[in-house]
Amino acid sequence: MRAIFPLFSILILVSCQSPQNGPKVTLQDDVYYLASDALEGRESGTKGEKMATAYLAERFAAIGLEQKGDSGYFQTFNFKQGSNPHQTNQIVDSVTSATGQGINVIGYLDRNADKTVVIGAHLDHLGYGGEGSLFRDTIPSIHNGADDNASGVALMLYLAQALKDEPTSQTNYLFIGFAGEEKGLLGSNYFAKNPTIDLAEVNFMINMDMVGRLNQEETVAVHGVGTSPIFKQVLFANNDQGLTIAEHESGVGPSDHTSFYLVDLPVLHFFTGQHEDYHKPSDDAEKINYAGMEKIGTYILAVINDLDDDPKLTFRKTKNESEETPRFKVGLGVVPDYLFTGSGMRIDGVSQDKPAQKAGLQKGDVVVRLGDSTVTDMMSYMRALSSFSGGDKTQAVIERDDQTLKVQIEF
Repeated sequence: MRAIFPLFSILILVSCQSPQNGPKVTLQDDVYYLASDALEGRESGTKGEKMATAYLAERFAAIGLEQKGDSGYFQTFNFKQGSNPHQTNQIVDSVTSATGQGINVIGYLDRNADKTVVIGAHLDHLGYGGEGSLFRDTIPSIHNGADDNASGVALMLYLAQALKDEPTSQTNYLFIGFAGEEKGLLGSNYFAKNPTIDLAEVNFMINMDMVGRLNQEETVAVHGVGTSPIFKQVLFANNDQGLTIAEHESGVGPSDHTSFYLVDLPVLHFFTGQHEDYHKPSDDAEKINYAGMEKIGTYILAVINDLDDDPKLTFRKTKNESEETPRFKVGLGVVPDYLFTGSGMRIDGVSQDKPAQKAGLQKGDVVVRLGDSTVTDMMSYMRALSSFSGGDKTQAVIERDDQTLKVQIEF
């Protein structure tokens, strides 16, 4: 929860920049400002989020994007916070019944084309913690959300500038900073139902959420690959950056691409994985892999450019992978590595005083068998885990470095 970058100098850069000339605002500049303590975690409905929306509007103007909100760059909506953790937050029409107001920020790059690509990232985070926080201290602390999702907003701005500099493009581009994602995809849901352009013109949507922690294996998860028949071919044909692509078919997931998939639009969602700072005050700007972000940006740009002169994409419905997730009576007490593309379930973190830690499992171990079940991927791991109850004992087979080990697990 620190802001060690000179914020004043960032604001000077933004205010001085013009579409034609002026100092370049970098990925690092954008992340450090958005993830600074001054914005107090950017929770929707707060002053911090309004500061973030004002910053994003200034950046859109400096790049030279047209205003495409209901009022300038802004599209506002009212929401009502659930009164307890079991009640969902919801968009409401009445100001009197609302407990907060979210602000989407929308800029448009008009090429006078007959198709448009939507590029989005949520700009809100958790403020001082609250319901979504995984921080266990009782004292409220600013959750700056550098990776979640200042990184996505910064990469959206990077793409906006790059596409602005390509005047021969045959596509219009709509850039949206969504509010209310952490409260239940509120901003993207509101836009999808109250679009400021004709959705019939939209070719596909690209979403970026947590793209700032590219790992040593340079693995990027891409969700929504199955939402158009051409996506898989294009994604792998344009991987000149040598990234490891962990592909997922479904267009449904816990981020804003879902709102567009549900109105029958092809979607691609880019994500570099969870980590130990997820939804904690320690998700700070100095931990971001900026070179990795630029690699991902270059990759996404190549995908966009490849599809630029293609006909309008075909939309295809996919299975909702979340509906297939088994229900659990017990937990192993590990954080899975969702970007692992090998066989098995690789452990990315181990919780204290849980079955895995008591059995001696470590970060980096790969579980290849749990009880009688072979573990080949996350789904087979979850199916295996769902068969156990509290008090059960079983054997797990793990791979650690060049060794295969057998350990006893007690749930």
